[in-house]
Order: sequence, then C-alpha cells, then structure tokens
Amino acid sequence: MGNYLIDVPDIGEGIAEVEIVEWPLAVGGTVEEDDIICVVMTDKATVEIPSPIDGTLSWLGAEAGDMIAVGAKLVRLQVEGDGNDDSAIKVKEQSAASDAPVVSTPVVSDPVADPVAAPKTLFSSEPAKATQSSGIPRPEGEKPIAPPAVRQRARNAGIDLRFVTGTGPANRITHEDLDGFISAGVMSGTAGSAPMAQSGLANTSVEEIKVIGLRRKIAKVMQDTMQRLPHFTYVEEVDVTELELLRAKLNKNRRADQPKITILPFIIKALAQAIKVYPEMSSRFDDVKNVVHRYGAAHVGIATQTESGLVVPVVKHAEALDIWGSAAEIKRLATACRDGSVKREELSGSTITITSLGPMGGIVTTPVINAPEVAIVGINKIAKRPVWQDGAFIPRDIMNLSSSFDHRIIDGWEATLFVQQMKSLLESPATLFMDN
Repeated sequence: MGNYLIDVPDIGEGIAEVEIVEWPLAVGGTVEEDDIICVVMTDKATVEIPSPIDGTLSWLGAEAGDMIAVGAKLVRLQVEGDGNDDSAIKVKEQSAASDAPVVSTPVVSDPVADPVAAPKTLFSSEPAKATQSSGIPRPEGEKPIAPPAVRQRARNAGIDLRFVTGTGPANRITHEDLDGFISAGVMSGTAGSAPMAQSGLANTSVEEIKVIGLRRKIAKVMQDTMQRLPHFTYVEEVDVTELELLRAKLNKNRRADQPKITILPFIIKALAQAIKVYPEMSSRFDDVKNVVHRYGAAHVGIATQTESGLVVPVVKHAEALDIWGSAAEIKRLATACRDGSVKREELSGSTITITSLGPMGGIVTTPVINAPEVAIVGINKIAKRPVWQDGAFIPRDIMNLSSSFDHRIIDGWEATLFVQQMKSLLESPATLFMDN
C-alpha cells in the first residue's frame, strides 16, 4: 500500500485560496476515480474536486469552513502500489494519531453542525459495538460526532450526546452506542436517571453551527454594506386594486405556454419605466475611485431564497421585456437558482434590486442595498384595508413599497419622486403599457 497526496488544484481566474464547504466522505471512507472528494468555494463559484485515483481516505487537510491556499495539501489516500507521497507528512500524521480525541474532531464532517455537509458520509467497514456510557462529559469544546438520525433519536429521548461514548470511526456515535447508553439508564448527563426522558424536562442543549460557504459570504457582504453605506428607507402605500383585477384577467385568459403572472412582473415594468425618468437609480457606485456608473439599461436583480441562502439572479434588460417575457424570465431564473443550474453570469451585473417576502412580506421592511448598487425596492404583502372614498369606507387592495437608497448618491427628494412615479404607474396600470 502507498500514500497518495492530492493538492488544492489551480482553479484559475487568479484564485489564491478557497474555502472548504463540504467533505462528502470521512476518514476511512473509500473513493473511486472521479468521485467527488471535496467541494470548495471561491468568490465567484462553487467547485467540486474529483479524485484522480481509487483509494481509502486517511487524512483531511482542513475542516469545513477553513480557507486553504491553492497548491496546499488537501487530502491523503491509501492506494494500491507506491503512491506519490514519501514525505514527512506521513510521520507527522502517525504521531498525531496517538492522541485520538485531538484528531477525531477536525477530520470528520458533522452534517448537523455543518448545514452544507452532505449526509452521504462513507465509513470504514469495521462494525461499531454497543457501549454503556459512564455519563462523564467530553472535555470542554469537544463536540460529539453523530449522523442526523442518531441526533434526532437523542433529541426525542432527551439525551445529551456529550455524555455518550462513540465507537464508530473517529469516535462517531452510532445507533448501537445510543442503545447501550439507554440500556445503562444514563440520561441527560446524569448516571442512574430514568431510561426515557420525561415531558416538561428542560432542554439545555446548545448546537454549534459554523458559518461557512454561501452563508458566510452573505454575512460578510451584509456586514460590509451596512458599515459602509449610509442607508435611508422610504415607505409608500400603493393601492393595487386595479392592478390585481388586471392581473387576474390576464391569468384567466393566458395561453397554455404562458406562465402564471404574479405581481412581480408589474413591479419590474413600473421600475423600468420610472428609471427612464430617474436614471440615477440604475447605477453602481465605485466608492474606491469615487465614480458612479449610470446605466441606460435596467438590469434588475431579484432576491431569491434557496436552501443554501439568498442569491440574486438578474433579469437583464428589463426595459425591453413585456409582462409575459418578464414573468417567463423570473420563473426560469428562480428554478435555476433552486435546482443549482444557474450560471455565474446570471448572478451578476444587476443595476438595481427588488426584494420580496411574498405573502409573508409584512407591513414594512428595511431592505439592505445590494452594493455597489445605490437603490433597492422592497415589496410588502397585499392586504385588504378600508379606504375613505366618495363619502364611504370601501375595501381596497393595499401594498407598501419599502425602498432603501445610498444617501451618498441619492438624495431623499429624488428617492421620493422615484417611488411616487412607481406608485402612479401601479395605481393606474394602463399607463404601464403606454409609450412614454
């Protein structure tokens, strides 16, 4: 048997380091040529790294969430033949292996602590043996390692996994370990307790969830944006009663090949029309060079929630699309984002963004600008409200627009006029289709 080292490959585009976001397998797992051994993320894309050879994983060079340089040692495999590694790393790993508690934690992905980690972890063929725990907790800071199904069983039974001894690979806790723990009557960290949890028992568990991958990038961008940009938010009430009647009629008479229309294509249409009057809203501000790039086009970013986090696909040249074309493009982009097929160029280049929480959109929001843009329009939910009209209260469909602006570039008066222009177009929807 030989040792085979795999380095972090050169992904191109001047990338110097990557973030580890997923280990699909654990130490002891077997891998075949072209199997994915690691998933990394750059500032521009998520990249899967395949194995060039068959082997058994014996060492991981980093944890999920770590940054690692291109060219650094990524994984080590045990392979048939001589391999490619006769370096001192072998001696170093053998020395580190003598202290099992230190090595076990960093080399195994934890699908619960790491929400990006895949549940398809591969283990060694050595069977786990049921044990009876003494109820002695792990050292401070050492996390129990267990698959999601075992964690769920433990939660249902009121068991704190810190007190359960694991017999699986790298001290991983198995179902047999949990059975042995329950049989021993060691519950919630106290020996001799009842074998099953009682209702009303206080839950003292604390899960440590590492912020990695897309969530880490979102956090970094949001923090940077809020620290650097002087936001101000303007909220206006819009009566969309006539617009909703028009939307219902269009949906009723649509062709089989046409998508169902939500209110979003109308918002995009109104936005594109208002930008013709107030072009400074479709801008990107380079605050390093102190240059504003003002775009004739309306490239509208649509904030879209996915399982991995918030992404912003872009409806390019919204000013050239009709309602049906806009609806079709929104549907296509949303589907691509959620199934992972969206292309990198479809997630960049927006000049203004729309954000919406759909029917749960609340009354008012304070959206964060998608820098380096200078404006973002937030859509709140539509609600029936009594409106005084012609001497009586009548029910109307009312929706608020909550819009934020970069006060370095956009003054309050300009922002007000821009939102009022959108309000006028949405409240008289026929004007959306007039050539102005």
